[in-house]
Order: sequence, then structure tokens, then C-alpha cells
Amino acid sequence: MSSIDNAKAILNDLNAKVQAGDVEGGKSALAQIKILMLDFPTGSAASEIAASALEFGVLLSVADEDLDAFARNVSQLKSYYAVIPAASASSKKYHILGLNLMYLLVENRLSEFHAELELLTPSEASAPHVSFPINLERQLMVGLYDEVLNAGKHVPDPSYDFFMDNLLQTVRDSIADCLEVSYKTMSIADAASMMKFDTTEDLTEYIEECRDDWIVEGGALCFQPPQIGSKATDIPSMKLMQQSLSYATELERIV
Repeated sequence: MSSIDNAKAILNDLNAKVQAGDVEGGKSALAQIKILMLDFPTGSAASEIAASALEFGVLLSVADEDLDAFARNVSQLKSYYAVIPAASASSKKYHILGLNLMYLLVENRLSEFHAELELLTPSEASAPHVSFPINLERQLMVGLYDEVLNAGKHVPDPSYDFFMDNLLQTVRDSIADCLEVSYKTMSIADAASMMKFDTTEDLTEYIEECRDDWIVEGGALCFQPPQIGSKATDIPSMKLMQQSLSYATELERIV
């Protein structure tokens, strides 16, 4: 049996394991295919099998929350996408392109993010899996953090949740920084609402893990003064927070 025939058989097994959520079994099957890929002949059939295997590899790495494996699989996959005709590309291509954009966005690798956008065709850029991270990036650039937080409830596929969780953490940290310089005190309920936590218990957990200098007194929060600078008590709090978010976004764009 040729290496391609062997790979086809294992690819079916890999597909079944990914669908079943068997991450370890999927990783084992993928490793077998990667070894067989070393002996693949040139040609479209071999490229399509290799691309399909690596696409499953990308999905497995997300399920395993392994960003290093994710980056390796995407890097290898790009070489196959470059030679496979668009008409022969798998239905998972848009999904993978979108996940890669999410990865670059979460890692704050914005120059690479925009470089990837330049390579997209109009049909690719308009696909739901791809347009989702594109819209997220635009919202972040103009400081529409509220919309970014709401977007977490409307991901195009569950595999995006891992990246959204990381992105939402970053956004909430930015909002928390602004709250500290905009308010002396705030009710826990209001803070939970502004930071888009589902419950005040979720906010309490966040405070314990990330903001241990915040003081909880009854149903209110008391923010500790920042180590550098002072509280802006003479400017309306909400206006200051919006300005801070806008300035931070603009500085990131300039850098």
C-alpha cells in the first residue's frame, strides 16, 4: 500500500477522532500522517490529503489549547494552500483562515494580521469565519470594547471560544484600568455590567485573581489609587474612561 493510501485510511480515523473530541487519539493519528507525508509524491492529490490532515491538526491544537502546535500546523498548512487551486480547497479553509486571524489578534501581532488580510480574496474576507475577526479588530482599533465583549456571544464556531476568552480577558483588563482612574467607588453590580460579566460572582472571582488591590465593601468597590498619577476627580468619570480607551487604542495604532 502506498503512503497516500495509508494516509487516506488514517485521515478517516483522524476525522472520526476530531468529531468525537478525542484530542489525544487525534494527535496520535496526525503524527502518523505527518510521517507518511515525508514520502508523499508531488501532485494535487497528495497536497489535498496533507492539507486536510493539517486542518484537523489546527482544530486539535485549539481544542488542546496548544498555541505552539497551532502556529506550527498553520505554518505548514499555508504552503499547501498556496499550491492547491481554489476550486479544490476544502470547506474548512475559511474556518482555518479565521482562526489564524483570531490567533494573531489575541497575540497582538497586528502587522502580521494586516499582512494576512492583504492575501485574502474578497470571497474569503466576506466569509463569516473570516469576517468575524476582521470586525473584531476594527472594533478594537476604535475602542468599541462593549461591542467586542458582546461579540463573544456570537462566535461563528465553538472553536473560536478559546481565542475569545483570551481576548475578552485583555479587554476587561483595559476597562478595569480605566475604571481605576475614573472612579473612586462603584457598585459591584455596575462594575459587573460595564465589564460584561454575567454575574457579580464572576466579577468577584476576577477581582480575586486579577485585582487584589480593589476593596470590596458590602455591595460596593473601592479602587486603590494607582501607583503613578492621581485620580481624575474633576472630569466626568464616563467621559474620562471613553477618552482613555480611545487614547490607548490610538497609541497602539501609532506604535
